[in-house]
Amino acid sequence: MNKQELFEKVYGCLMGGLIGDAFGAPVEGMHYKDIAEKHGTVNTFSGSGTDDSAVKLILCRALLKYDGHITADEFAESFMENPEFYNLFFIPVCNMFHKVKDKIALPIDAGYGNMQSSSSAMAISPMGIVNAANPRQAAMEAFEVAGLIHSGPTSFCRDGAAAIAAATAEAMRPNTTIESILSSATSYLHKTSSELMINKIKNGLQMAKDEKTYEAFRERYYNECLFDIICDSRETIPLALALFMLAGGDPEQTIVYAANFGRDADTVASMAGAIAGAYRGISGFPAEWIAKIESENSTQKQLAVDMTDLAVKRIEESENYSSFFSSILSVDRK
Repeated sequence: MNKQELFEKVYGCLMGGLIGDAFGAPVEGMHYKDIAEKHGTVNTFSGSGTDDSAVKLILCRALLKYDGHITADEFAESFMENPEFYNLFFIPVCNMFHKVKDKIALPIDAGYGNMQSSSSAMAISPMGIVNAANPRQAAMEAFEVAGLIHSGPTSFCRDGAAAIAAATAEAMRPNTTIESILSSATSYLHKTSSELMINKIKNGLQMAKDEKTYEAFRERYYNECLFDIICDSRETIPLALALFMLAGGDPEQTIVYAANFGRDADTVASMAGAIAGAYRGISGFPAEWIAKIESENSTQKQLAVDMTDLAVKRIEESENYSSFFSSILSVDRK
């Protein structure tokens, strides 16, 4: 994969997340039947996203500032440096923000006990971008970073973020498959500690396979898999991956499916759209969608350029590391 191909995947990932967020925002919290009655089928969007996209930008800024290597500390620092987004934050992010700002907790402890949500996972795709084609590393780094917002009793939300990051990283790989992307979502989580999220994802994917159609899957998921809080990661993460699979990885269909599902529609569409965008690249989106974003949010393309450069830098670091040990081994063989 050359740099242009990588850029197209990075740009597709960022666009998929932003468009998915904007698509789902007007119907967030609605039942799919109410969406159908009021809107028919949601097939267009406006605006430039919600807190999903704001937190993702904060994460990107941290990665760019620190050459793609961050922990919970640098992520927290980026939140403190971007307080203009505070009014968009959901409860667990607000809790974390004040714990850190008021020095009640260190960043590595600020996620402990925060209520369940998708506040980490919804914005985590940049961790997949900088670890392009390296889902194991993406899962490890995302788990560290996501601990800023969720840990302890709601650590399954942290696991969900690691799953989305790993799937995104695998989607960045040339000639990857949908099966490989979905497998990556669970392959690099903690075998025992992440068992809850692993099982939720596998059950959701199996349900989609069994039901075969979007409509049948949606009906059954509503009957069997919903939680009291619509942004609960135990609901949203399996759903995002299942909708990506049902759409055959097509970015447009993935986002339309997610938006018209209802519930936490903006977050699910943002996560699924980011994975689909990484998989198919920017060319997988309708040209009018891209033109609309570029006319309203001109920073996205430059952000994609910057994140591509960062991904290349991380790849070069890995290559240098490999070359170093290869040289040592070649000397030993002599």
